[in-house]
Amino acid sequence: MPKSDQQLPSWQPSADDYIDQHKQRLNWMPWLYYSLKPKQLIWAKPWQQQLQQRLQALETVQLGEQCFIADSAQLFAEPGRTIRIGNGCMIAADSFLHGPIELGARVSINHGCSLDGGAAGVRIGDDTRIANSVKIYGFNHGMAPDRAVWQQPVTSQGISIGCDVWVGAGVGIVDGVTIGDHAVIGMGSVVTKDVPDYAIVAGNPARIIGDRRDK
Repeated sequence: MPKSDQQLPSWQPSADDYIDQHKQRLNWMPWLYYSLKPKQLIWAKPWQQQLQQRLQALETVQLGEQCFIADSAQLFAEPGRTIRIGNGCMIAADSFLHGPIELGARVSINHGCSLDGGAAGVRIGDDTRIANSVKIYGFNHGMAPDRAVWQQPVTSQGISIGCDVWVGAGVGIVDGVTIGDHAVIGMGSVVTKDVPDYAIVAGNPARIIGDRRDK
């Protein structure tokens, strides 16, 4: 019988295999953590407790209650660059956070996001949703032509995002921007100016295209 026609040995997953697979699912879809059954919490809660305790011991990170942090998320917070995370927040796989950053309660950071507070910091209000691959940078380089960009002075005004804001996938938010409460930022937008409360914005550069109160 040709080798390609041979039947491969059957593989039966173990209980540990199922747990590892479920951990991966939670890492990428952390909202599922809050609907786990009691038999799943037996392994999930200790996993999260150990991960979060280690993170808080190694970095200047303050975590509220009932948070979920993916084990591939990278949080860096040197002294003076504290990351404060409110109750019920979720940070998904492959996200990068560098303080100073302050998250309110029930903030969701989806997979592949990159947040850097610069010197002035990034602040995000309660119940805000940050979709995947969002970039939020609270600093900027000078652009004078007399020296290379990496040698330019760095400025930082900070970024403020309000409560109940939906930031769509692939959005970029530049330093100095304030986004009001209940705003919506359309997928792929680049936000270079302040966004009023309830505004719906989209485009590069982002501009107002609607108001949530009209929906």
